[in-house]
Amino acid sequence: MAFVWEIIRLGLGNLRRHMLRSILTALGIILGVAAVIANGGIGEGAKAAALAQLERLGAKNIIVRSSQPAESQQGQGSRSSFTNRFGLTRADMRILNEQFSGQLEAIVPLKEVGGQMLRGPLRLTSQAFGTTPDFLQVANLRVARGRYLTQDDLNEQAMVAVIGDEVARKFFSQDEDPLGSTIRIDSRALKVVGILAPVGLAGGQGAGQSFRDINQDLHLPITTATEVFGDLVYRFASGNRSLNAVEVSEVYFTAPDRESVLAYAEMIRRAVDVRRPGMKDVTMIVPFELLEEARRTARLWQLVLGAIAGISLLVGGIGIMNIMLASVTERTREIGIRRALGATKRHIVWQFLVETGVLSVIGGVIGVASGVSFTLLIGWGVQRLHSAPLIGAWFPATADLPTRVTGFYIILAFCVATVTGVVFGLYPAMMAARQDPIQALRHD
Repeated sequence: MAFVWEIIRLGLGNLRRHMLRSILTALGIILGVAAVIANGGIGEGAKAAALAQLERLGAKNIIVRSSQPAESQQGQGSRSSFTNRFGLTRADMRILNEQFSGQLEAIVPLKEVGGQMLRGPLRLTSQAFGTTPDFLQVANLRVARGRYLTQDDLNEQAMVAVIGDEVARKFFSQDEDPLGSTIRIDSRALKVVGILAPVGLAGGQGAGQSFRDINQDLHLPITTATEVFGDLVYRFASGNRSLNAVEVSEVYFTAPDRESVLAYAEMIRRAVDVRRPGMKDVTMIVPFELLEEARRTARLWQLVLGAIAGISLLVGGIGIMNIMLASVTERTREIGIRRALGATKRHIVWQFLVETGVLSVIGGVIGVASGVSFTLLIGWGVQRLHSAPLIGAWFPATADLPTRVTGFYIILAFCVATVTGVVFGLYPAMMAARQDPIQALRHD
């Protein structure tokens, strides 16, 4: 035990005598560890954000969406107006209900209505959908204030609406209470009975480039949408006018569990294809498939980021080896004196390994602190870039870079740094131990 403490004392004493060199040697390890943790934190944050967005669609959901065929969109051009008929029909909906209603947890239709959403002089392109009370649970939504649609609303074809958070903020000032107020869809007025809690985008990567911000949604009873508004939706945008006739805009199918999602998705795909061959005017979105794809992509990016960070640690290890080799040459006479006084090769190897080990551990600890701090700081700082002087104009107020510090990357980076330092310090230690005592004593 006395031998061990003596070796540690000599190693630490030598590091203290050459403080600047020790700091520069450890710098490579510090930067390498910080890079591993920061890359891991950014990667984990991005993965968590992507998975959370897909989870909002419901991992057990299968979404069938009516979509305008490409040839119909291209043919629109500069024509004044015409009627596009596409997508699911109520007859399709009846057959799908008959085929799957006893097997699935829920089958919830949505029907788009109206061209514009208006209140006084304010107006937005309409994102009004007729639906049923089950949509709240199926789409993982929450009501912030008021209530959601009820079965009585459907039975009475009530002229009521539940609005998204963005609609409430754009159409009502802070002094106004949206509940009980009215919003018009084209020429028809609806009473606001509820406000949805803020959510992310619905549709994600699988929405066929038709991203929808559910915060701008307005939900009304589907019976009202069918009987009062009808199937025709008039749109005017960028000088083009169109009249779309869509009976059912979307249908949410909820499987009993995640394990059966893909099987039911294939069954629904075949059932829809029979009714609409080639599914030219229908798009199917399976969030579970997107979830798995997002996970695979995240794992790939983690490997790439890990390789980049690993190179940083490799460079740090090479730096330690170079400095220690230079130290061996510088301390040749000291090594000769120690050997002449009875030190064995094992003693010399352990002395140099203690030095490299201490540098690696200290560098790892500082690197962990730096990496965690940088990861947290970058997530906090990106959100505030829009208000920074000079560069603020280049960043939107919604700019965000989610980060997540995980224990896995901290432990991995620290362990790899320590092992790297010891491994790369082994060669200089062995070189020192092989010095001939007589030749070492003659060294100037």
